[in-house]
This record gives sequence, C-alpha cells and structure tokens, in this order.
Amino acid sequence: MSESKDVEMKDANASIEETRSIIEEIESSFNLLEKASNTFDNRYVSKVIRDFGPLRKKILNYESVLPTIINDVFPNNYKSKQDLLNLFTAQPLDYKSNKSFNFIPEIELYIYLLIQVYLLDTNQIQQLNELSPHLIKIMNSYNRRSLDFIQAKIWFYISRGKELSNDLISIRNELIYNLRTSSLRHDTETTASIITLLLRNYLLYHDIQQASNLVEKIQFPENSANSLIARYYYYLARINAVQLDYSSAHEYVIAAIRKAPQTKFTNGFIQSATKLNIVIELLMGEIPELKTFKSGKGNFEPYFNVTKAVKLGDLKLFKEVLNKYESIFKKDDNYTLILRLRQNVIKTGIRIISLSYSKISLKDICIKLHLDSEESTEYIVSKAIRDGVIEATINHEKGYMKSKEILNIYSTNLPQQEFNQRIKFCLSLHNDSVKSMRFPNDNEQQKITNKEIENDEVELLKAIEEGDLDDFI
Repeated sequence: MSESKDVEMKDANASIEETRSIIEEIESSFNLLEKASNTFDNRYVSKVIRDFGPLRKKILNYESVLPTIINDVFPNNYKSKQDLLNLFTAQPLDYKSNKSFNFIPEIELYIYLLIQVYLLDTNQIQQLNELSPHLIKIMNSYNRRSLDFIQAKIWFYISRGKELSNDLISIRNELIYNLRTSSLRHDTETTASIITLLLRNYLLYHDIQQASNLVEKIQFPENSANSLIARYYYYLARINAVQLDYSSAHEYVIAAIRKAPQTKFTNGFIQSATKLNIVIELLMGEIPELKTFKSGKGNFEPYFNVTKAVKLGDLKLFKEVLNKYESIFKKDDNYTLILRLRQNVIKTGIRIISLSYSKISLKDICIKLHLDSEESTEYIVSKAIRDGVIEATINHEKGYMKSKEILNIYSTNLPQQEFNQRIKFCLSLHNDSVKSMRFPNDNEQQKITNKEIENDEVELLKAIEEGDLDDFI
C-alpha cells in the first residue's frame, strides 16, 4: 500500500512540475508580446504564433494550466474572470509568477486565444460559441497594430465554432463589419483572414454570386501570410470554376498549390486543391499527368477513374464511376463540376472516332457512345464541329459523318497560346520574387547585439526546416 501511495505521489508531483513548466513557457510568450507592444515589431508576435501549435497539445494534456494562468494573470476586478474559470473543471494551482509583466491587450487576447483552442480541442463547441460575442466586443474596443496576428487567429476559431454548429450565417454581419474596420486600420493579417472566412462562408452555402461580389469589391492584402494567400486563391478557383471561367480557375488553383506551405499540416489543403485542379483540367479538355495521382498525399482513385473515362471517351464507364463514387465527390464538393464532364466524355469519344474513321454513320456513333438517339447524336456531332473539337462534315440525307484531313498544328494558334501562358507564369514568378524581398530601412539604424543576431539566425533555420518563411518575408 505504501509503495502504491509513493508512486501516486511521484506522479502527482511530476504532473505539477510539468504544469508549472508549461505555465512558464506561456509567460515567456507574454514577455515577447510585451516587447511587440513597446517596439511595434510584429516579428515578436510571429514567434509566439510559431510556438502556438506545440503549446496547444501540451495544454490539452494538462487541464490545470489555463485556470492557473487566468487566476494569476487576470486582475481580481476583471468582470469576466470568474466566468472564464467556470469553463474549466480543473482547479487552478497555488502558483505565483516570478516574472513581471503588465496586463496589456496583447496578453489578454492571447489568453482568450488559448481558451478558444482548448474549448475546440475538447469539443466544447457550445461554450466556444457562447464566448464569441464577448470576444468580438473586446476586439472591437481595441485599436492596436500589435494585435493584428492574434485577432486573425481569433476570428478563425470564432468562424470555426459557428461552422461546426451549422450556424455560419449568424456570423456574416460581424465578419463584414470587422472587414471594413480592419481595412481602415490597415491590419493586413486580420483583413486577409476575414476575407477568406467570408468566402468560405458563402461557398459552404453555395452563394456563388455573393462570393463573386465580395471579390470584386475588396482588395486582398498582397503582403499577408502565404497560407492565407493560398486559401484565397483556392476559393477564387472554386468561384471561377462554377462560373465557367476554367482558364482563370486553373491559374488560381495552381497558384494556391504553389503558395501553400509544404508541411505535414497542409496535406489536407493540398489534397483538396489537387482534386479541384484535376477536375478543372478535365473541364478544359486536358488530361492531368499520371504523377498527379501517384502523390502520397491522398486517395485520388475516384478522380483517376473519372480521368480514365474522359480520356477513353467512354460514357458508360463515366456513369459507373459517377454512381460508385458519388458520395466522395459530394463530400469534396466537386460533384456539380464532375457532372459537367459528361460533355467532355462525349467530345473525346467523337474525337477518337473521327481519328479512327474517315467515314462513319451517325447510328454507329450513337451505339459506340451509348447516346439516346440518332437525332441527339447528330446535334452533338454538329456542336463538336462548330466548337472546333473535330474537323469533319455531316451528310444529313445519308446520315453519316466524314472526317477531314488532320491539319498541321503549327498552322493554328495553339503553340502561340502555350508559349504566351509560359511567359505569363515566368513574369508572375519574377514579380512575386521581387515583392518578397526585404530591404533594411534607412531610418532604422539600430545597433543589434550578437545575441539577437544569433536568435534571428536560429529562427530563420527553424522556419526553413518547417517550410514556412512567412515571418521572415
């Protein structure tokens, strides 16, 4: 009995020590936030946000951390202090910080951000949504540039809570109002975050026209984080794809894949963007490369089978694939776009037939493509001829299609279009590279100690390893 009690005491002491260690880690973040407030340098906030992911997991395992922080940091006369403590079942530890820091808005909102994440991770969605109005009121009461990064994160979790409770429409007015406010204050990160949240809000409810109107009336901040830019391009690709502007949609989705940070945390986003890119390429009449389906970042089997049906021009196979993977396509929100591929399957089938036969009856085409009737077959073939899909003529009286000789591709505008597309990409890449360069300001001639230089180098190496250079660009 005594041995078991000793083991329990050791475990309890180890747990308390670990909790204290996490609390000290959070307090070191408070010091960085205080520096950001005094120096107006958002790089200190960026460092805090960078350590946010590992800290989030630690807080989830030790329930006493946040109650202790709230009890120790928030003043006793703070109105919502007791309400915040009531959100947790664990009791705060008897802890008094040795570090000195002021209770500033940056620290206040950072603690609220930690609370949001804890409620989300513990699946307390109702409590998260109940906290949101109070949090919005607090954010609206401050106007500080150093709050930009933290507010962007907070808005994401506010919207995420509403999305999980299927109540996204209720947050739209607040998002629109705060988009105007953040734009006037030139809060780049918050503006970019709210724009992406609004676009997601509209697209989840299939309000394509509303999303299109928003894109026309706003200007997305170019110097925001790469992750937000990638998300914005992805939503633009969806909007343009639904509106039949496939060339613009293709450019945006490729830009989204390239802009996304190449880390394990972005696998889901890259997978969704790649699936959308496959569908857009098929709608443009192109066949995606085989290596696209072999990447180890997701299951692309349904999209491979769709591509196979389009490439073969087999309408029967296309219907079978559509019926088999309907639930997956709907889950990916690509079902409506894939339905449009039926015309592409038919066009590909007609193109293959025109290359194989110099002369063929419309009845045989109808049988090969599994179409409804000869009349509809004639209409589809004539439309393919008009659209330039095939070079052929139709004899209506005798009911057959006669193919023309294949033209030399260099006598068409296709090589010029391909060359122009590559030039546009190279110019865009050059412009983005120039914009991303950071030069020192002549007015800021500050003496930097060797220790600070070493710290910056360590942070830069860490960013390179994680594939996220947003903080240094």
